[in-house]
Amino acid sequence: MTKRQEKAQVTRRKLIDTGLDLLKEKGFEAVNVEDITKAAGVSKGTFYTYFKRKEDIVYEISRAPFADIIHEIDSMKDKPLINRLTHYFRRFMERVEFAGVYVCRQWIRDVLDPKNVPDNKDGSKLSFDVEMLKNILSSAVENNDLSQDTPVETLTYIIISTLYGMMTLWCMSDKEFEPLDWIDRFASVELLEIIRPYK
Repeated sequence: MTKRQEKAQVTRRKLIDTGLDLLKEKGFEAVNVEDITKAAGVSKGTFYTYFKRKEDIVYEISRAPFADIIHEIDSMKDKPLINRLTHYFRRFMERVEFAGVYVCRQWIRDVLDPKNVPDNKDGSKLSFDVEMLKNILSSAVENNDLSQDTPVETLTYIIISTLYGMMTLWCMSDKEFEPLDWIDRFASVELLEIIRPYK
């Protein structure tokens, strides 16, 4: 990577981090591109070198960090499936909480009607998350952690609906419902029972 490419990467990351900080603090509607560039110490034109609009930062926040989770899960192949799934849940919710309730609410608004999601919004995040979880379960079947007759797709949607439910409750309760407090309870009760018949 050239020094110019490295500098561009640093600038892009700075815009994302600054945008995230402002969105967490003020909410999506209260922040504009100029606020982000001013706080980041770059020109408005620099922002448009990397992004078309502020919504693109929400897309970055909602996608990139979650891809990292799958690499962590891949490195845990020697751990029991329940530990891998619990880790997935915990890391997912840590990323959601890190982005903040304002960003989470905006993302939910952006993707609630996937057929009408503009090109600049992340209408395929559900598919992305479903595929990620399905891959974890499929890998468990391949490694004989789950039986061959495991209904992977059904379990995927049952688990993802709980995950999204926790995220939505967190937003609806104005952060009074704490998903991270519930993950271990969910894993030791419901999740354990969901996968038990296929062990």
